[in-house]
Amino acid sequence: MDAITEKTIDCGGWTLHCLECGKPDGKAVVLLHGMKFQAATWRELGTLEVLAGLGLRVLAVDMPGFGRSPAGDVQPVKALTRFFDLQGVERAVLIGPSMGGRIALEFAIGHPEKVAGLVLVGAVGVEENRARLAEITVPSLIVWGGEDQVSPLANSEILLAGLQDARREIYPGAPHPCYLAEPERWHASLRTFFTALHA
Repeated sequence: MDAITEKTIDCGGWTLHCLECGKPDGKAVVLLHGMKFQAATWRELGTLEVLAGLGLRVLAVDMPGFGRSPAGDVQPVKALTRFFDLQGVERAVLIGPSMGGRIALEFAIGHPEKVAGLVLVGAVGVEENRARLAEITVPSLIVWGGEDQVSPLANSEILLAGLQDARREIYPGAPHPCYLAEPERWHASLRTFFTALHA
């Protein structure tokens, strides 16, 4: 079992809380979270350990105002950029459900050199970023609950059509946080994606 380390990162006037596990010199994965969740959700679900087991460096971050990161007057993409810099992350795969999906998309558009791949789960903010989706060229996995009542399935169609290198998995009958409803399937999806990414 991989040890999970808790860290509070001083960003100069504000702080970010994160969880880290896996190989310090492994390829980096950064887990974002939805509006009602936090970094600890990934620990409870077992996702941190699953990814660490693939030889990755795994970081789950609380965005400002969520989990154990105090609220601050900083935009999420700027906060994530600072997080990358302070943690010595040059490139990472971003995993973003719901609100975290919007942040991941906007970060990938603004900082393409820092993103090695995307996993978007029931992402929101799709329509707003539609015009620039084609700028994202990294391998992307789109995961959606078939019964998502928050971000409609049509958003997954937009992503599938707009992103240059994307594939999609729909979990029939699953709600918006489909990864929480079907953790075994979710972890299988991640294993398949990362195995292909690093082949």
